[in-house]
This record gives sequence, C-alpha cells and structure tokens, in this order.
Amino acid sequence: MEKNWYVIHTYSGYENKVKTNLEKRVESMNMEDKIFRVLVPMEDEIEIKNGKKKVAKRKVFPGYVLVEMDMTDDSWYVVRNTPGVTGFVGTGAKPIPLLEYEVTSILRQMGYEEVRTRVDYSVNQSVRVITGPFKDFIGVIREILEDKGKLRVMVSMFGRETPVELEFAQVEKID
Repeated sequence: MEKNWYVIHTYSGYENKVKTNLEKRVESMNMEDKIFRVLVPMEDEIEIKNGKKKVAKRKVFPGYVLVEMDMTDDSWYVVRNTPGVTGFVGTGAKPIPLLEYEVTSILRQMGYEEVRTRVDYSVNQSVRVITGPFKDFIGVIREILEDKGKLRVMVSMFGRETPVELEFAQVEKID
C-alpha cells in the first residue's frame, strides 16, 4: 500500500462541500482502506474591526483540498467523480503526490501535531541533499533535531564547513 497526500482542485468556495461529499462517498463506497483523510488547509487570521480583535479561519489554499490516499484506479475514480472536484494536481493524467516535508509543513501550519517520523539517521553519517537550495551537496550529520523533524548537517561551501538545518525528507543516505 502506497499511502500519500494528493492535492485536488475544486471550484473556489466549495472546498468544505467537496470535503463533506468525498467523506460521504468514501463511507458509502467502502473506500476507507484506500482514502484516509480529507483536509481543507486553514489557518487562524486575526482581524481588527472597530478596535476589536477577531480570530477568523482562512483557507490557506483556496480552491484546493488535500487527500491522503492509496492511489489506485478505484480510489482515483471515487475522488475524481466527487461533485465539485475539477481534477487532481499533477502533470497529464497521473496525479503527483506531495513530498513529505510539504505535508509536514502544511500540517504544522494548521496546528496538527504531525505523526512522528521514524529517524533512520545517525550522527557522523554522510548524506546527500536532494531538494532545496543545497541540492546535490554532500554533508555529514552533526545533530539530529527530532522534535523539529530536522538534521543539522555540515556541508562544504567555498572551502569551509558550514552548518545547515535540513528536514529529514530533504536528504538521503550515502552508502
């Protein structure tokens, strides 16, 4: 089973309706083992009106809904044919899953305590950076910041060792 987060495009303003419709379809079509969570990313926004503070929920990505699912032909069909869904985000016919660090960032922004990632790294281990501004740099892990989901890695830049903080999903082990 390949459980990933995907982004679906919806009619703007229909995000919560799509979430409700999809959750009902998942239940009625017995797809709980393929489609797990449906989220409309929201954040608190403080508005000041007439000198009074008011906290309002604001959609972080208007027109988009996140779906955690195992992508199969059946699960794709259930999501794609939910009223209000205009399609999956991705190139061509194949939806592209979000990267782990993107999901972690969105969940953290929404205030969810994300599922702890099992750390498979150790101090003094060599790693290659696979995403971000330090892509393709080789470094050595100096510290594991489990609570933040990050590693402190020493990379060589301009002939000097420089500490860089990277998320777990931004590096891969070098054997």
